Amino acid sequence: MATTTPPLIPANFAYFAASLSLLVISTFLQGGHGAIGVNYGTVADNLPPPSEVAHFLVESTTINRVRLFDADPDILRAFAHTGITVTVTVPNDQIPRLTKLPAAHEWLKTNVQPHVPATNIVRILVGNEVLSTANKLLIASLVPALQALQASLVDLGLDRRIKLTTPHSLGILSSSTPPSTGKFRQGYDTHVLKPLLGFLRATNSPFMVNPYPFFGSSAETLDYALFRPNPGVFDDNTELKYTNMLDAQLDAVYSAMNGLGFADLDIVIAETGWPSHGDQAQVGVDTTSAAEYNGNLVRHVTSGAGTPLMPNRTFETYIFALFNEDLKPGPVCERNFGLFRPDMTPVYDVGILRPTARSFVPVNPIQGPSPGPGPGPSLSTEPWSPMPLAEGSEKQWCLPKTGVDSDALQRNIDYICGLGLDCGPIQEGGPCFAPNTVRAHAAYAMNTYYQVMGRNGYDCDFGQTGAITDVDPSYGRCKY
Repeated sequence: MATTTPPLIPANFAYFAASLSLLVISTFLQGGHGAIGVNYGTVADNLPPPSEVAHFLVESTTINRVRLFDADPDILRAFAHTGITVTVTVPNDQIPRLTKLPAAHEWLKTNVQPHVPATNIVRILVGNEVLSTANKLLIASLVPALQALQASLVDLGLDRRIKLTTPHSLGILSSSTPPSTGKFRQGYDTHVLKPLLGFLRATNSPFMVNPYPFFGSSAETLDYALFRPNPGVFDDNTELKYTNMLDAQLDAVYSAMNGLGFADLDIVIAETGWPSHGDQAQVGVDTTSAAEYNGNLVRHVTSGAGTPLMPNRTFETYIFALFNEDLKPGPVCERNFGLFRPDMTPVYDVGILRPTARSFVPVNPIQGPSPGPGPGPSLSTEPWSPMPLAEGSEKQWCLPKTGVDSDALQRNIDYICGLGLDCGPIQEGGPCFAPNTVRAHAAYAMNTYYQVMGRNGYDCDFGQTGAITDVDPSYGRCKY
């Protein structure tokens, strides 16, 4: 959909506007809803010790909730007696064994019980984007593991303090445009998601999603993704107008939940963010855009305005991420989602720094290369499909390099499928499932990402594990 060109925005506009949200954020941080937290990822080799991180958050920021991607005991000890609420995560590979009550009980006694109440652990996430892994064992084990862990929490007397849930990518949706047509993927809807939603209702836990307007934006939809003034998108079914992509994504999830009879559940944004640095051809990847998205995000989710289908609501939201993480796979932007550098100086501020720390915020931050128009996913929040090839251009494909470690290729698969791209062909029964090897599945996934993102050289880098070829790797019914 065409958008109008907005007036040029001064480079420091986002910082000025973001600073106005400090009072709003501080107010909502004290409540259970509309609170702003951060994802504390540790895929890096240059991060400060957890004790310094905890001290920094308490002394220099208004952040009082943190999400971890594991249950690292050093980090949990560091946050003891800080008052910061902490969410821990059961890694995906541990889920199958936690379907048994003794194993679930042992996991809690080892990873959680020793740290409470000194560390304010309030939520346990069982896995991350499990349905997007296409791993049948993990998916089948998800709800039983939640049930076993819940029974163990009750036995330990921790069920009132700690809630259980699991976050999802938007890849769980088969339809999302317009938002009123949002539906969960067939098969997952009744066999996995309906029992999961029933568990969440019974335990008064939220449904958690990872919406990323950044990954759905293009040159044409950048204003819509960044909450800037734009013509909006009209939903003919509800006669409601959408002025930003996040609302459309959230309402698509709400519609899917409503279709299964669970519109009453709270929705929590487990991850969302915008990178401050990327490859030259990427649109809107710079510090100003990142500050603008996260600043506007904070104001929007804490404003009480809600969404067109969920008016007058606030949303607990976790910004991704606390730090830039130099060891993350994928393109350059994946390593630059942080609000702070490893030395704890801000990349930019969205209003979470206390006044005593604001002197460290750059007034005119150094910008990356000016982004020019370039290809990108469409406005739709549905799983992406490859863009048409430019007339006269030669088709190329992205495949794993020879000799690349299987663990690295599996991380590529998890990353790509976690974005919501269509990994159905490499699931069991799909045309590209055989041969059932990590390398073969990674080849399909990596090429899918390469085609969708515009066939730029850097879209096939994957931490130097991918290479471009002009030989079509398609075979049989498996079409690349």
